[in-house]
Amino acid sequence: MPYDPNWPRRFDEERRALAAVFAGSDAVVEHVGSTAVPGLGAKPVIDVMIGVPTLAEVECRILALEAAGYEYVQAYEQELPDRRYFRKPRAGPRTFHVHCVVTGSDFWVKHLAFRDYLRDHADAAAAYADLKHDLAHRVPKERYTEAKSPFIDRILTEAARRAEGRSATFPEIV
Repeated sequence: MPYDPNWPRRFDEERRALAAVFAGSDAVVEHVGSTAVPGLGAKPVIDVMIGVPTLAEVECRILALEAAGYEYVQAYEQELPDRRYFRKPRAGPRTFHVHCVVTGSDFWVKHLAFRDYLRDHADAAAAYADLKHDLAHRVPKERYTEAKSPFIDRILTEAARRAEGRSATFPEIV
């Protein structure tokens, strides 16, 4: 769907609730995914990434997250063992996905780099929006994320170049 200017407000409200669950820890709560990029269309699900020093910080709060309305989804841990995943509400259309990872991990760094690059480069954000729209109409749902990977990898490569001070021209995205 088109960008909804209420997404940042909805994230901020949820961030406060999650901060209460993680009170007393060094957790950092970030808005990631397409809803975190102004002007970028997305499915209306707010992606939240919580960075913690260790996954034990999350595991001891599973019951508190469930009490806050989240469903803990262990099934994906075989595929992504360094992430703890929650979604809200437990049933019906989801409005929040929470990805808990170790601060500074590859997952953490890549998600923030991708978000920040799109926030800073409107041309890349527009190209990503076009790609997502095309893929949503052209590929099966189960292949959608995989089909976005080459684009995401190019953005991450360019973001790394810029971080190292070796800025290159933004690659043509087809």
